[in-house]
Amino acid sequence: MKKKVLLDFDIGTEIDDAIALAYLLANPDCELVGITTSCGEAVKRAEMASMLCKMAGKDIPIHPGCEDPIFIPQMETTAPQTRVLERWEHDTGYERYSAVPFMQRVIRENPGEITLIATAPMTNLGVLFTMDPELPELLEGLFLLCGSPTHHRYDVVTETLSAMERDDIVRVLASQGILENNSIIDPHATSIVYRAKCRNHVNIGNNVSSRVTMTPEQAEAAFKHPILQAVMAIAKEWFKDEARVSFHDAVAAACIFHDDICTYKRGYLSCEMDSKLLAGMTVFREDPEGPHKVGWTIDENKFFEHLFEVFE
Repeated sequence: MKKKVLLDFDIGTEIDDAIALAYLLANPDCELVGITTSCGEAVKRAEMASMLCKMAGKDIPIHPGCEDPIFIPQMETTAPQTRVLERWEHDTGYERYSAVPFMQRVIRENPGEITLIATAPMTNLGVLFTMDPELPELLEGLFLLCGSPTHHRYDVVTETLSAMERDDIVRVLASQGILENNSIIDPHATSIVYRAKCRNHVNIGNNVSSRVTMTPEQAEAAFKHPILQAVMAIAKEWFKDEARVSFHDAVAAACIFHDDICTYKRGYLSCEMDSKLLAGMTVFREDPEGPHKVGWTIDENKFFEHLFEVFE
């Protein structure tokens, strides 16, 4: 039976969002029931998602979501990769701020069946779970690309950290893995989401997702499927700032379907809220009875095997 998946992401900033969406669209075991976007220029991000859906021949509901964090100013204000839209067919006319009511409706209409994967800052989820606190328990699973239990980052980050406005010290901390974009952009929402009670609460952090990269040349050779050719068009915008392909979001997506990609530990994840400098830093306490299943190691070869098998 296909898994019903609801994707919340911020396509248009880094390249891994597009790879993750292409993977879910091509995966025969995935029924993608909806796509929601967040952060600055959420409508343009929705249009970008529609570009890949059209390449896949799929008609997927797409809804723009929150553009600003719950309490603090937005750091991810633009979606620079949306420059490709002028060269690719895509839908327009998306209703602003429609993501949260859409997510609520889909989850309530399919109790116990929806796997929600969030690979963006947690604002949409924070608002959703605050508005309807019963929803997390109605999910089949919640997969997050957020934070890190060990504060290790293995890829080399030389770009301007996703076109975000940051002071220098936060930039350094993020480049080393001490801070992570999806958790620090809206730490209040991150804290809400970590406290949510659901049956399968899975977290994929930088400690595993940053181990998987490609050079532009490797990606050019591997991305032959028509959907991946559209991804490569987006990647060329990314390559203007960063000469590597990251797979963070795609790792989280593949883990929904394959338990052999990562090893996990159980415990409690929490989010630092008291420090202005470190707000959003994630802290992990191991406990076999804890509510959070946290990615600990990754088999890079297994990941690439599972990623590309859907495009054969």
